[in-house]
Amino acid sequence: MSDGVPATGASGPAAPAELRDLLVEMNDLKRVRSAGRVGSIAERLFAQGWSALTGGAPAEDVALDVAATALAATRLCDLDAAFLAAAGLPDEAVSSVLVEGFDSVTTALDPHLRDALRDRLRHRAEHPQGTVPGFVASLAQQPRAGVTCPGRPRILLEPPENHAEHCLVVAVYGVVLSPFYRADPATVFLAAMAHHFHNAAMPDAGFTGEMLLGDHLGPIMARTTQWALDELDGPLRESVERARAVLPDDATAEGRAFHAADCIDRVLQIAQHLRAASLTMGTVLDEMELVHAGPVKGFHDRVLADMRIP
Repeated sequence: MSDGVPATGASGPAAPAELRDLLVEMNDLKRVRSAGRVGSIAERLFAQGWSALTGGAPAEDVALDVAATALAATRLCDLDAAFLAAAGLPDEAVSSVLVEGFDSVTTALDPHLRDALRDRLRHRAEHPQGTVPGFVASLAQQPRAGVTCPGRPRILLEPPENHAEHCLVVAVYGVVLSPFYRADPATVFLAAMAHHFHNAAMPDAGFTGEMLLGDHLGPIMARTTQWALDELDGPLRESVERARAVLPDDATAEGRAFHAADCIDRVLQIAQHLRAASLTMGTVLDEMELVHAGPVKGFHDRVLADMRIP
């Protein structure tokens, strides 16, 4: 665990602005679903990451593999290695498609990290799959609280994300941000994957509920966190406990990377609701080309004009 600071120094930027667009786009992994697959991409990657960890894979390998997969999925969605292979693509072609998807969104990534993650897609590792801990399903079933403030009614935005999705995206953000903070990506990843262990059993009433619990909050969180930790075997549990030691503050590089990732994800989750609410038909038709170029576009345009749509 390091105590480094961003390359710009303590008086420089607190976060790398050049990664903003990537983090915004990657946030949608919490909302992309496909037929025949249970849960969002983020929810499924959360389970896959824990299965690899309990199967004995080193945290560094899991962190890089999950981050590389998530970055490729940012554009490819569920056109993943499993689907592409099932559809008949040879292994070399599968890797090529995944790398192309990855490259399309990662131009602003730290070059050394980008090379390492790209290599994970070119040479995909098969990790032994361990037992998926019970807290994984519980976190996937536990909705996040929404926007809460003591003394005020909560603001609920539907559909809510779940805690598995939040933890996964924070973990991948942490890997992506780690070079800026000179942080160990494996520690940040593991801390993020485990930072809401208490919510596997504890319903999320947000900041408001935590304040109302008062002095009871600490003991309840400690007890419910321990329930999740007890599901892990000794060596992995010890690694998780060491990683979670960075959670209380920003005194370490890993703590800064984690808290930056957590803060960014919490705000972007709300921003996507506001972005959807302010979407215009001009954006949809003109910028995003909903009725896109092709042999029948002229006919489509005439149909919409005659129907006075929009």
